[in-house]
Formats: sequence, C-alpha cells, structure tokens
Amino acid sequence: MAEAKEKRSYETVLAQTENSVTTVTLNRPEKKNAMSPQMHRDMSALLAELRYDDETRVIVITGAGESFCAGQDLKQYFVELDKLPASERDEVKRLSGWRGDGIRNMPKPVVAMVNGWCFGGAFTIITSCDIVIADQEAIFGLSEVNFGFFPGGEVTKVLTEHLQPKHALYYSMTGKPFDGKEAERIGLITKAVPGAELEKETQEVVDSLLEKDPLALQAVKEAWHNSVTAPSPVAHKLAMLIAESVKNKQGGRPGIKQFTDKKYRPGLDSYNWEKS
Repeated sequence: MAEAKEKRSYETVLAQTENSVTTVTLNRPEKKNAMSPQMHRDMSALLAELRYDDETRVIVITGAGESFCAGQDLKQYFVELDKLPASERDEVKRLSGWRGDGIRNMPKPVVAMVNGWCFGGAFTIITSCDIVIADQEAIFGLSEVNFGFFPGGEVTKVLTEHLQPKHALYYSMTGKPFDGKEAERIGLITKAVPGAELEKETQEVVDSLLEKDPLALQAVKEAWHNSVTAPSPVAHKLAMLIAESVKNKQGGRPGIKQFTDKKYRPGLDSYNWEKS
C-alpha cells in the first residue's frame, strides 16, 4: 500500500492522498463544518491544486466529526462579512464557487461521503459531486425558512435541477429535516447505506472509478454537463469534439481494439487502459 501523503496545510480543511485517492475533510467540527469565508478560500485553493495533481485520480469529500456540512456559517458569512469592504465581500463570494463549477468542472471524479448533518448551502456541494454516498441516518435540511429567509439563490437553483418540484417545495417551505433514506428516494443523493458501511461502500465506488480510463471519466463528465446546459444540436457537436479529443489522447481506440481482441467484456469489465 502506498504511503499516505498530506497536501499543503490549510486552516479549515484536511487533504490526504493515498493510492491515487485524495480525501478532503471539511474540518470545523465544532461548527458542524459550516462554511466560513476561510473555508471558501481553502477549498478554492485546494481544488485548484488537485486539478493538476498527477497523484490524484479520484477525490472524496467528507466532514470531520459527526457532520458533513451545516451550510454557511451564518455569523461569519452573513453578519461579519457584511462589515468588510465590498471588494473583500466580492472576493469571498467568487471563491465560494468551488462548491459549484469548481467541483463540476473538475476533470476527475468527485465523490461525496455524507457522514452526518447536511444543511442549506451544503446542498450545493453534494449536487455538484458526481456520486454521493450517505449514512442512511444522516440528517438533511433546508432550514432557511425557519429564520425568515429562503434557500440562497445557488441552493434554489440546484434544487430545481435535481429534485421534482413537489419535493423541493415541500422541504423548502416546511423546513422539515429528512434522513439519508429519504434523500435517496427523492434523488438528492446516489445511495444511502448504514453508517457502519459508509466507508466500505464509498471505497467500493472509488475502486470502480480507479479501474476506468481517466480520460474516459473526464469525457463522461464533460459530455454530461454540456448535454444538460446546451441545446441538443450544440450538445451533440460538443460530444463529437470530446470524443475526437479522447481518441487523439488515447492514440486511437485501445478499448475497442481490446474488445475485438476478446480481452474483456464491455458490459461486465473495463479495458486495461494502463497497458493500452
């Protein structure tokens, strides 16, 4: 087993790489890992680092202690931030984009392992991740209505993209929390499992991703997001360009050749991209 390596130090997050997987841990357990301006700075910098890190092929995001993330730190983000100059406020808001396009545009798979509380702004993290595995007893919630507000614009946007209207409006308007099983039922997450199996289930997903050609995984993400955001004719053209780019980078179609040589079965196995 490869020795685990720490990434450069950050104030509010931990990052450790082992066997091509970097585990990113939101590390403000005393605040249920609520996102502070400093966390936005740290996560923005860390994801920029991991984007070009050759040792990282899969990223797993989780939370320290008993929570995944309790959303924005209400005091630091909405009260103290308002006291800062406009330039600083704008910079923090820009850096907070890591939980949206910063994850979606990452050329590597990003898996969320939700180990506890997941509230408000944290919904933008999990909806941006490619795969989300949660403890079936984890607690999710949109509590903004309880303090006279609404799920911030970014949160409302991802709710419209990921949930059926009646589910999104019900939980947004009542503020009622729900568990991991319900999060899976309404399509907010990929899968809910017993807490004792959370790490094992996440590792199985990671192992499956590690078997795949990194270029193919990147292409899947690019084609998916282009198909969601672009009109059909444009999405088709972009998909063709992505396919041609992958072909050129792979030096042909090694996966197809291995199939015709009867070296693997596409419906059941992955081609050996490391020896193509």
